[in-house]
Amino acid sequence: MPMRHARSPLLLLALAPCLAFAAQDPKPEIKREASTPQANGVVHTLRTIPEACARIEGQFTGQAADPYKFALARTSANCQPRARLVDANKVKPSTQDGWIFNDKIVVPSQSCGTQSAVVRIWRKSATNAPPDLDAQGRSRIYLKDATDELKAKGAPAVPMFAVAMAVEGTPCAK
Repeated sequence: MPMRHARSPLLLLALAPCLAFAAQDPKPEIKREASTPQANGVVHTLRTIPEACARIEGQFTGQAADPYKFALARTSANCQPRARLVDANKVKPSTQDGWIFNDKIVVPSQSCGTQSAVVRIWRKSATNAPPDLDAQGRSRIYLKDATDELKAKGAPAVPMFAVAMAVEGTPCAK
């Protein structure tokens, strides 16, 4: 019995950094394990967001100063985006502002097991609602009303995806 009490605080101290990190991110909508470790110089797709006509690609560089490169690529020249892709560092998504934590992608480095590329994706649905019913019980949009509303409010709301990309973990000595 005394051994169990002596180990419990040590176990809690060892797990404290993990628990603090887990508390940072809400539970994502998409549950996934860490992907297979990737070698240096190999370009790989992290996630495709069809609504934004975008693909997030990454590559471990093997350089200590800049260990990972992230890039956004267009999926097709003919694709018409139905959502905007924004930088999470600029919009600072949070659940209080209507953002939903959608996905967390972790890609370990094959050559440096203590380092991983991490992509966090948030999404925010558009709040488009049909117009109120008119006297005849129909929901109608009249051109003049729509253009006046557009001038007053700005562009209509569209769904958005916020992407934050980072390299986490301890760098390897080179």
